[in-house]
Amino acid sequence: MVDRLEELVESGRRLPFGGNVSVDRETFLNIVDQMRITIPQDLRRYQEFEAEKERYIAQAQEEARTILEQAREDAARLLDEQAIRKQAEEDAQAMLERAHRDAQEVRAGSDAYALDSLRVLQEQVERLATTIQNGLAQVARSQGRQAGDGRGSTSIELPSEDALDAS
Repeated sequence: MVDRLEELVESGRRLPFGGNVSVDRETFLNIVDQMRITIPQDLRRYQEFEAEKERYIAQAQEEARTILEQAREDAARLLDEQAIRKQAEEDAQAMLERAHRDAQEVRAGSDAYALDSLRVLQEQVERLATTIQNGLAQVARSQGRQAGDGRGSTSIELPSEDALDAS
């Protein structure tokens, strides 16, 4: 989106007396509207991703508890000898630890993905902020020049539709 906005400014007609550029207002506003829609969608996708990550972690922990309970029940019911029972409990503990490690790996992978997504979003927002700041500075400079030549107008000169059709 930011690239499209930048392309619009780069492809705009240069106005005489300064570095002002005339751009198609409707195209500019469409890009801004799309940006307003896209950024909240990216945030919503991130929130959905986080919720799904939490469900996976809860499911993994529940499965670990179920496996551990089942292993303990089976060991207690089927094995009477102390050494065999001890081995079964150690196996159940190893399964629980493995399930915890798996859950931690899922969480770490999810966090890394979320961090990468947020960094990309941050870069996009920073580029958008820079573009907006540049546009505001350009408008301010344009208004300052207009005030200095005695016209005193604070409006932005936009080409007529006939002028746009001719170019």
